[in-house]
Amino acid sequence: MKKGYDGLVFISHGTKENGIPQEIKNLIKEAESIDNNIHEDGAVLKINLPAKRLIYSPTGALNSDIHGITHFSEAAKKGVLRALKSGVKTPLLVLVSNEKFPKCQLVTLLGALEALYVNIQYREDRPEKSPKVKKIGVWNGQSQDLNKLIDLAKALECGRYVARDVGGADPERMCAPKVEEYVRSAFPAGCGVKLEVIKDEEALKKGYPLFCAVNRAASVIDRHKGRVIYLTYEGSSVKETLFIVGKGVTYDTGGADIKAGGIMAGMSRDKCGAAAVAGFMKVLSILKPAHLKVVGAMSMVRNSVGENAYVSDEMIMSRSGRRVRVGNTDAEGRMIMADVLCHAKELALNSVNPHLMTIATLTGHAHRTVGDGYTIGLDNGPARKVDNVQKLQKAGDEIGDMLEISVIRREDYAEHKGKVEGEDIVQCTNRSISQASRGHQAAGAFLVLASGLDEHGLDSNKPVRYTHLDIAASSGHVPENATGAPVLALANRYLL
Repeated sequence: MKKGYDGLVFISHGTKENGIPQEIKNLIKEAESIDNNIHEDGAVLKINLPAKRLIYSPTGALNSDIHGITHFSEAAKKGVLRALKSGVKTPLLVLVSNEKFPKCQLVTLLGALEALYVNIQYREDRPEKSPKVKKIGVWNGQSQDLNKLIDLAKALECGRYVARDVGGADPERMCAPKVEEYVRSAFPAGCGVKLEVIKDEEALKKGYPLFCAVNRAASVIDRHKGRVIYLTYEGSSVKETLFIVGKGVTYDTGGADIKAGGIMAGMSRDKCGAAAVAGFMKVLSILKPAHLKVVGAMSMVRNSVGENAYVSDEMIMSRSGRRVRVGNTDAEGRMIMADVLCHAKELALNSVNPHLMTIATLTGHAHRTVGDGYTIGLDNGPARKVDNVQKLQKAGDEIGDMLEISVIRREDYAEHKGKVEGEDIVQCTNRSISQASRGHQAAGAFLVLASGLDEHGLDSNKPVRYTHLDIAASSGHVPENATGAPVLALANRYLL
């Protein structure tokens, strides 16, 4: 066991795994005699090793039917936070293997790193509070494999770090111009990711008219002006091309259909989709996979309210040539992504094995459907044919970034098709979005229709795969830190 540490943080399922140091096994067995609940609540114990104290953080029961790998990340986070409370400044994380969960060591390490994250504004305002430890060590008894494990965990955590920074900061710290500034620093020249920013108002009006409608009220204030940020990574031997569009609403007032009754609080998290795009691109810049080309788009805007705001009943011609009638200005996320998705579709038609995605904190309906901590994934026909969401769900299950599967059906398309002459698409119904019966599914259908992807379904000459990820329930809620979902699931699906 390594020296130079003042606390061991041990994550285990009741010391049932192989390879656990005998000193730790003996100590916990002794503690069992005076604490019947030690394998549920854990303990801080004195140990006859240079570290002097052991923080035991158990995973609890691991019933194969109902429990998953998140028990390891949650126990690691809890254990590290308990170690900090006990005064530990240089923790050593002791990892174990588990046959049921092959990636449990990686997930445990990621849980520990999550506990050490300090949000960007606190880091900047109180630099003496960050980092939380002087150093952190890792031990698993296999030094050769351990180095690879640590490098991978660092790459993944760098991605989540970027996603948390952008997604979790307040509406002014990460207003659209400052997001651009942050992204430029996160992706310096030579990192392997090319940066392009579209912020000229004439260029935005020409190429992204639905985006511009939402941006209109904010565009009169320099620090709130919107922009579309493109990040492009290209491997040396491309076999698949991903186009990922992220919703980046820096603050959502609801616009003219203003959020009332206290539900506006927390709307600084409406940029977590774009934040996840930046986070995934950060992982790509480190791991540099040869087989992928990825174009990530961050659609950054503030949905402000004021005399220049867009309103319901406006008719707007989208990039795809579809006339869209606005039904509710609080359905702004689909507006700011649709034209960007249309542009991605245009590029995809001439790309190698393309797959389009949108990531957004899009609907409260998603949260009511699946509850805290779960992303919802929906495929169009071509993506469903290859079981894409099922593969993404499996990848998320393996690494603790959970996803549930939903389906876009004919009722969802019917909901958004124009009802009168000259009206191609209805952006949203006039009734409360929160009361919609198929809210998250219908929003996915709108994105397909408004971008023109309905012309590239299974029966078309050029089918294009498309997946929509609604992260309203998985991105984290104020005042807790943003989670960085679904960066880990995407990384495990396409990179690991």
